[in-house]
Amino acid sequence: MLNSLHEIQSVSVAIRDAVAPVFLLTGVGSILSVLVNRLGRAVDRARVVNSMTQVQRLKVIGEFEIIVQRTGWIRRSIGLITLAALCVCMSIVSLFVEVKMGLNAPDFVSDTFIAAMLFLISGLLCFLREIALASREIIFLNRD
Repeated sequence: MLNSLHEIQSVSVAIRDAVAPVFLLTGVGSILSVLVNRLGRAVDRARVVNSMTQVQRLKVIGEFEIIVQRTGWIRRSIGLITLAALCVCMSIVSLFVEVKMGLNAPDFVSDTFIAAMLFLISGLLCFLREIALASREIIFLNRD
C-alpha cells in the first residue's frame, strides 16, 4: 500500500511538472497556425502573379521575388517551431518515463527543453525576417 501511495505521488508530481510545457505547446500551436496562414496567403499571391500576362508580371517581378523569399523564411520558421514543439513533447514524455521506470535523468528533460527554447527562438527570428520582407513588399507595391 505504501509503495502505491508513493507511486501516486510521483505521478501527480510529474503531472504538475508537465502542466507548464503543455501550456507552452498551446502557444506554439497558435504561432504555427499564424505561420501556416501567412504561408497560404503568400502562396495564393504567388499564384495570382503567375497567372498574370507577361506584361503585367514584369510590373510586379520585384514583388514575386520577395514572395519567394518570404515563403522560404516562413517554411524555415515552421520547421524550427515544429522541432520546438517536438522537443517540448519529448521533455513531457521523459518526465513520465522517469516516474514509470524509476529513472533519474533530469539532464535529458532539461536538455530537450533547452533545445525547444533554442528552436523556438530561431523560428521566431525567421518569422521576424519574414515580416520584414512583407513590409518591404508593401513598400514596393506603394511605389508604383
